[in-house]
Amino acid sequence: MAQPIPKAEDLLAKAVEAFEKRFGAKPTIAAKAPGRVNLIGEHTDYNDGFVFPMALPMVTVIVGSQTSSGTCRVETLTDNADEPLYTEFVPSNLSPGKPKWCNYVKGVVAQMPGDVPSFDAVITSSVPIGGGVSSSASLEVATHTFLEQLGAAGEFSDVDKILRCQKAEHTFANMPCGIMDQFISVKGKAGHAVLIDCRSQEGRLVPMSDPNVVVLVTNSNVKHELTGSEYPTRRRQCEEAAKLFGVPSLRDASEKDLEAKKDAMSEEDYKRVRHVITEIKRTDEAASALSSGEYTTFGDLMLASHISLRDDYEVSCKELDQLVDFAMEMKAEGVFGSRMTGGGFGGCTVTLVKASAVDKVIEHIAAKYSAGGNTATFYVCPPSDGSCKVTL
Repeated sequence: MAQPIPKAEDLLAKAVEAFEKRFGAKPTIAAKAPGRVNLIGEHTDYNDGFVFPMALPMVTVIVGSQTSSGTCRVETLTDNADEPLYTEFVPSNLSPGKPKWCNYVKGVVAQMPGDVPSFDAVITSSVPIGGGVSSSASLEVATHTFLEQLGAAGEFSDVDKILRCQKAEHTFANMPCGIMDQFISVKGKAGHAVLIDCRSQEGRLVPMSDPNVVVLVTNSNVKHELTGSEYPTRRRQCEEAAKLFGVPSLRDASEKDLEAKKDAMSEEDYKRVRHVITEIKRTDEAASALSSGEYTTFGDLMLASHISLRDDYEVSCKELDQLVDFAMEMKAEGVFGSRMTGGGFGGCTVTLVKASAVDKVIEHIAAKYSAGGNTATFYVCPPSDGSCKVTL
């Protein structure tokens, strides 16, 4: 069955209790920010293309207080965070290191325009780490929203906030991500997905309010790690192809351009570019289909996206392919489409399914996936709001 999603207020209470135990006082400020699931549009954001995510009901919560000690003291309660779970750093002298989870906090602190005062904080999160649903951006955006209340952010726009959090990931987690994850964590809206134009850095809300259709997020529980070579290699392949085509990015390339340059490219580079060009087109078409309630068309595009990610971009894995296959076996029961979501190499799938069929679909996938020696975790996720300050 689907897992219950912890309520933000319960996470808040847990963090407040831990803060009082750790620091001997009550916290004075708090913030939260969601993870995300991308419905379609994978590995298109750093190619100036379209992406189509929604914010999740799973969130990262930070509680804390400003101090005068000059040292930031931070504890995380988040499941599966790397050790140590408590660490200290000086905000004026920052560098990446261990534990990895704190690099996202330090990275955001480093992007603040003025002097950041020292603080004590406790973090907790219901966003699965390594699930491909952007636990990192959730932590970055929650950190920024927390620091805003310390007066550390100065005057800023939503785009400033998004770009600061993105740069934190580039510089302190060595992950050259696009803007999608931070964008949706800041600007998500309940009852809507957001079609993001990664070139103009603008988003268009697309209603997802039909009670007869739900989004099922299935965690393969195969943890992905994107700071290795795979992601940067693919990004470099895309940038080199754009130069070959004489365009600023693959957003400006067509399938005709690709075929014209096919002989000048390796087979691998050709497949990588074919994925990006076709995925940008699919994403635009999918947003139109969803806004018109054309769920069958949307589902077909989801499945085409997965096949392209599996065969052309080669960022799927056996477990994700199995989850998609098992979901699509239930098409006659009410599954419209399914695909891997996130950077790949593990993490989650996303499935659009009739609400009346979701329990039966979960039962089917769970039985077949566990027969392979793995177990999956299921979440039925309504589109949710972006980051906000929390009143204690």
